[in-house]
Amino acid sequence: MSMSSPPQKSFFKSSAFAGPVTLCLLILLIHMAISGGRVAVSLTALELKRSTFEVGILIAVFALLPMLLSVKAGRLLDRIGPWRPMRASAFVVIVGTILPFIWQDMVALVIAAACMGLGHMVFQIAVQRQMGLSAGEERLRNFSWLSLSMATSGLLGPLLAGISIDHLGHRAVFALLTISPVICVLGLYRARNYLKTSHHPAPASETKQRVTDLLASPQLRRVFTANMLLSSAWDTHMFVVPIFGVMVGLSATTIGLILASFAAATIVVRLALPLLQHRVRPWQLIHFALIVTGLNFVLYPMFEQVWILMTLSFVLGLGLGSTQPSILALLQQNAPAGRAGEAFGLRMALINGCQVTLPLAFGALGAVIGIMPLFWLTAAGLGAGRWFTRHAETAKKPDTPPKDGPPNSPSTS
Repeated sequence: MSMSSPPQKSFFKSSAFAGPVTLCLLILLIHMAISGGRVAVSLTALELKRSTFEVGILIAVFALLPMLLSVKAGRLLDRIGPWRPMRASAFVVIVGTILPFIWQDMVALVIAAACMGLGHMVFQIAVQRQMGLSAGEERLRNFSWLSLSMATSGLLGPLLAGISIDHLGHRAVFALLTISPVICVLGLYRARNYLKTSHHPAPASETKQRVTDLLASPQLRRVFTANMLLSSAWDTHMFVVPIFGVMVGLSATTIGLILASFAAATIVVRLALPLLQHRVRPWQLIHFALIVTGLNFVLYPMFEQVWILMTLSFVLGLGLGSTQPSILALLQQNAPAGRAGEAFGLRMALINGCQVTLPLAFGALGAVIGIMPLFWLTAAGLGAGRWFTRHAETAKKPDTPPKDGPPNSPSTS
């Protein structure tokens, strides 16, 4: 099995600073729009007197099209490269953020959620695919930068949304959220030559490629499972905290601060990751995150004091924020040659499948049994995930070297 092609490696060596840094700034701008958009859409729907179940539907819409189209988007990126899909997805995000500013209605919120979710999905897969073109420590460093930029935008987006709603209203917040994807479009045009020349399509396969080929790998199955559960816990937190906050009488700014403390923790832990990753193995970080996150969800609904909720949110951010670079590197490391984009697409499809079903199920259950049991159901799922991946480190490694990196890459050591 061949490794990454020399043109890809030499390109990233000559652009080690400009390429990854540019991509991190661009995804930060897009992710600010969707992370703030989730909060703004949820609180606007509640302001319109919509039920918990309807808020669940809205949050599910963010993930519906990504669930259905992620794998196809990954294959498209493997085939034609990142430039055109990234440009189109940025414009789609702009449509999603500006529409509720023009039209304050449940229909507008549904369309906005669909546009923001679809545009962010394509953009994120493209950036992850680009970051994974390098190998070894450079690849892990790129994914660490990417995770840090996502954590930063995850802090700024909800904070901006909460403060803007309290001081400017539920309409103006969407105008503010539109600014970041507009800046992203301008940045994309500045980076278009880099995005075009970085693409080196893999030779066409003689055999038909199926998604089940990826799921047939035990290593990939464990990575997909862990990532799906941890990402679901992340999104469950974003979904239930605004509802829980409204139920206990918290303001939009306070809810934004609680969510921002989570994002601040992901920034802190990702700044420390270069030190952690040389001392702790990837699966140790993942298993630690599963346990800490599960315990956190058990405790969360027992308190209403803001400082306690912010503390729990911060601890949750430390756990969930510690794993993404290692998970992305493990995924790239075990993906078949020329199918990294498809593997990232499948990962996102699985994550978004949970993002579609969980808000709908939790919205319906929340209307019947309340919010507290939803936290505990999430904790139970994380515990089951820890049991399922218990043999990940001791499992027999494949006989062939990894497809997109050196055999002894630090990302899996």
